[in-house]
Parts: sequence; structure tokens; C-alpha cells
Amino acid sequence: MQVFWLAFGLIALALGVVGIVTPLLPTVPFLLLAALGFSRSSERLHRWLLGHPVLGQPIADWQSSGAIRRRAKWLASGSMLGVLILSVAFGLRPGLVVVQAVALCVIALFIWTRPEA
Repeated sequence: MQVFWLAFGLIALALGVVGIVTPLLPTVPFLLLAALGFSRSSERLHRWLLGHPVLGQPIADWQSSGAIRRRAKWLASGSMLGVLILSVAFGLRPGLVVVQAVALCVIALFIWTRPEA
């Protein structure tokens, strides 16, 4: 089971790092999943991730107070709006766009109601 959690953490970390440079791929959720995987498989990697100067801070903010930085909130909201615009531009069926818009609004509401770090 330890190998599973290690692989899970490494894959989540890789996706999180890709999300740093890819506008539509989120970063923090994958970093949180990586922290979970490493906490169950490798104390050394878990400490490294939490202590990392760039990757560790959003995890620490979330773990300490459920907080999300204002910049991250704006980036997430902009990404969600971008996805919605692309869906319309590529001709996604109107019913699916409505479902997508409702889901993204719920996610945005969750994000914006979290405390700020």
C-alpha cells in the first residue's frame, strides 16, 4: 500500500508542477493530493514538499486555516471563465454549457468563501 501512496503522491506532484505553467490546470489541489500521498508513504518527501519555498506555502495555508491566497482565487476564477468561454467557442451543446456553468459557479463560490492567506 505504501508503494500505491508514493506513486499517487508523485503523479499528483507532477500534475501540480505542470499546473504551474498551464493556465487551465489547477496546481493547489494536486499539491494537496501529493501531500496526502507523501504523508502516507514517505516522511522525507512529505517534509520536503511542505518545506519547499514555492510549493509548500499553499499547502501550509490550507492545512493551517483552510485559506486560499487572493491571487490564487483570481487565477482559479479566470481559468474557470476561460474554460467556459472555450466551451461556447467550440460549440459545446447549450445544455452542457449550462451544467458546466452551474458547476463552475459552485466551485467559484466555494473558493471565494474560503479565508484569505
